[in-house]
Amino acid sequence: MHRTADAHWNEGVIAKLHTWAADREAVRAVLLTSNRAGATGSSNALSDFDVILVVKDVRPFHTDRIWIGDFGVVLVTYWDALHTDQETGPEFFANVVHYESGLRIDFTLWPVEKATRLGQTSKLPAGLDAGYSVILDKDELTAGFRLPSFMAYAPTRPTATEFARIVEEFYSDAPSVAKHLMRGDLMAAKWDLDHDMKQVYLRRLLEWQIALDSDWNVPFRSLGKGLKRRMSGERWQQLETGYAGSAIEDNWRALDATLAIFREVGEDVAQRLGFVYPVELHRRVCEFLGRYRRDGESALAGESQ
Repeated sequence: MHRTADAHWNEGVIAKLHTWAADREAVRAVLLTSNRAGATGSSNALSDFDVILVVKDVRPFHTDRIWIGDFGVVLVTYWDALHTDQETGPEFFANVVHYESGLRIDFTLWPVEKATRLGQTSKLPAGLDAGYSVILDKDELTAGFRLPSFMAYAPTRPTATEFARIVEEFYSDAPSVAKHLMRGDLMAAKWDLDHDMKQVYLRRLLEWQIALDSDWNVPFRSLGKGLKRRMSGERWQQLETGYAGSAIEDNWRALDATLAIFREVGEDVAQRLGFVYPVELHRRVCEFLGRYRRDGESALAGESQ
């Protein structure tokens, strides 16, 4: 879709939410949050609609779920259990609804008490501080809300201890990946390599590196979404080489590539923050992996002795 098409799509969904809520006494306010309520240009045609419904009682909306069909033909859903708000007492919940049209709405349902309390506090929760707009407010519940700073998810400068922990935990996963690959346990290897090593630890380093270039004044989206446009083409290609398909040999290569980019980014971040990168740890882990891989089945046999 072109941007004009997305703008039309955005306006249509918001108008439908407004009309729907206006006709329902139980719904007192509707807020749009996240990318579609954030800084200009932060959303596109594929962006979800993150919507907060402030209602008199959330339970009827959780029990009788037919209402989600008012926005289109439902394809598939995910529903949270009811949670008790530790501050206000009343329950709340969230769900994710995919529609056959391609529309996705992530609904969060708040009791009126939660919105009232929020209007009396001096700080917004992160989800609202990242950006929000009021679609409908029948009782001026949002009148006391603070304006968003749009910086809720900007990283903060790590301490030397935090940096060292991230680095050590990254390397601690590498021997596990090697063992999984030697045993042919692809799913376990993928979890350690693609989730832990890259998604949890490498992504953090990449975000710190980008933040250093922007004086820590840039927010990041979850799971690395939008990270590509903040990185150089060369760096992104380095990251891509750390991913592989199902072939065991390809995953060995991806492990090596992931270790290489982590060290390169890590050394840069450490130097700029005044920390010391554990080059010797990197060398020892890589040496261990090479020896372990070379020994093959004998390494597994020795492990059980």
